[in-house]
Amino acid sequence: MRAFARRGLAAVMLLLVSSTLFAQSSTYTQTRYPVVLVHGLLGFDRLFGALDYFYRVPEELRSGGARVYVANLSSSNSSALRGEQLIRELDTLRALYGHQKFNLLGHSHGGPTIRYVASVRPDLVASITSVGAPHTGSKVADGLNVIAPPGSAQNVLIASFVNALSVFIEFLSGDNDPQNALAALKSLSSPGAAAFNSRHPQAMPPSNNRCGSGASSVNGIRYYSLGGTSVLTNVFDASDAFLGVSQLFFGFEQNDGLVGQCSSHLGVVLRDDYPWNHLDQANQVLSLRGLFAPSPTSVYRAQANRLKLLGL
Repeated sequence: MRAFARRGLAAVMLLLVSSTLFAQSSTYTQTRYPVVLVHGLLGFDRLFGALDYFYRVPEELRSGGARVYVANLSSSNSSALRGEQLIRELDTLRALYGHQKFNLLGHSHGGPTIRYVASVRPDLVASITSVGAPHTGSKVADGLNVIAPPGSAQNVLIASFVNALSVFIEFLSGDNDPQNALAALKSLSSPGAAAFNSRHPQAMPPSNNRCGSGASSVNGIRYYSLGGTSVLTNVFDASDAFLGVSQLFFGFEQNDGLVGQCSSHLGVVLRDDYPWNHLDQANQVLSLRGLFAPSPTSVYRAQANRLKLLGL
């Protein structure tokens, strides 16, 4: 009888511990304000109603209690126009559900996009987290402007192709936002980024230390950034071949295939050398990444928990 009682007590204790751990995990990402995920260039919210741009990230955040929305903006357009589109989406969410502010998380061109919103509508924003974003521009965009100068036949041809691809992506995602590949290329170039930063300088590293950190908080908004410095990460990922070519624009500079290491810096730099390439950062393609690389979804969850602990 005593042995039976001990086993019963052990089972009860195990159940209590399991219940406690489950309760903790189910609220691990339960931020005060909703999380809004913002895609980059040639991005979308969901294709065919099933394939997420942030692959499995919304589900992972929701499993810990977060309220998550995924923005669907122009696949190709300027940072400012995409920012205005995002403002309209946030105002709509505020009107429908009563949300006061949002934790904005942007990948790639989504980084400047959410910075625009924080600059012109700080009342909507609790925090900014940029992932692999070209805050001082991308050398790939600069290189394309050299290979196909603005106004040239090559430039028009590339723009037409990207616009057509963007329209197709919008169709597959069930949307029809305006596309402007030339405006996107200008925004993502070094001169375009410099002009943008002069108008929206919040949390940018100082001009004499572009590879440093920026202010952790501006106008009550917390700023964070992270990025990667690997390119060829998985032999089964077809996108690695494209990134392997695009990295040539960077010479010896550390990069993720599309964005330089220092260009990703904004606010508090959580880490700028994850073993991820540009698409790995959004858990693409289908979560293929390096064998020993950390899970992007775990990093997103940790960031949500950080925001939660700050009361955001």
